[in-house]
Amino acid sequence: MRVFLTGATGFIGSRILPELLAAGHQVVGLTRSDAGARALQAAGADVHRGELEHPETMRTGAEQAEAVIHTAFDHNFANFVANCEKDRRVIKALGAALKGSDRPLLITSGTGIGDAGHGQPATEDVFNRDHPNPRIASELAGRDLLEAGVNVSVMRLPQVHDTVKQGLVSPYIAHAREKGLVAYVGEGRNRWPAAPVDDVARLYALAIEQAQPGARYHAVAEEGVTAREIAEVVASGLGLPLASLSPEEAPAHFGWLAMFVGMDMPASSAWTRQQLGWKPTGPGLIEDLRRMDYAANAAAA
Repeated sequence: MRVFLTGATGFIGSRILPELLAAGHQVVGLTRSDAGARALQAAGADVHRGELEHPETMRTGAEQAEAVIHTAFDHNFANFVANCEKDRRVIKALGAALKGSDRPLLITSGTGIGDAGHGQPATEDVFNRDHPNPRIASELAGRDLLEAGVNVSVMRLPQVHDTVKQGLVSPYIAHAREKGLVAYVGEGRNRWPAAPVDDVARLYALAIEQAQPGARYHAVAEEGVTAREIAEVVASGLGLPLASLSPEEAPAHFGWLAMFVGMDMPASSAWTRQQLGWKPTGPGLIEDLRRMDYAANAAAA
């Protein structure tokens, strides 16, 4: 297939690209820069210029594709709500290009949207419209497209990691370095799901080939790593003290991160594994955090 891949030069998209090429697909990667175009060409992909701020540029890329994988997202979490709404507009534009065909569109969301609110791991069969995560906007946009006849499915992500980046854990580390303290909320028993980036990339490639309309996939290798475990290994890596904060103290200390740090977000991928034959094999989140070069991470920040 000719696959239009947004976010093709990003953390996850750049790993999806070689998976698609190895499977025999032609890849057209989205970029906004000359450096991105050179990187895509060097990797064996064609180039499409576009920007999230201009959804019509995304639509033109989708119009010429046989399938679309959408991973591009503005990860400035200080403007998270606005960026989720921006993603809604982009998904709408991509879907408009595919309407009237069976060409698949695989969009990206978070595993929290599958949380039914009863303390059990989030699952693929749940679509929690009332979940407080603003990323619900992406799935609401996808649901609208599905009802309009577009072949849309969803990849829900946990904390995707390697030894350089780890989802929300990366800004958590930067915040701890700035504050001189690694903190968690309460007893730190709340859990975050996780998966190695290379396993996640392989799952995207499997999912676009299956193309089940309305399917929701969970890219989860570990159902839940506790906040206390994460904080302990980060404190060791940074050489900083560790502290527990009360829920009342968290907003003042964490700022925008307070929305997430105390949330219990375990998630299952049992259905996804059964449907797609996905078997993650990479290292766990704690292992990657232990292996990270914190000095080099600070220099790159």
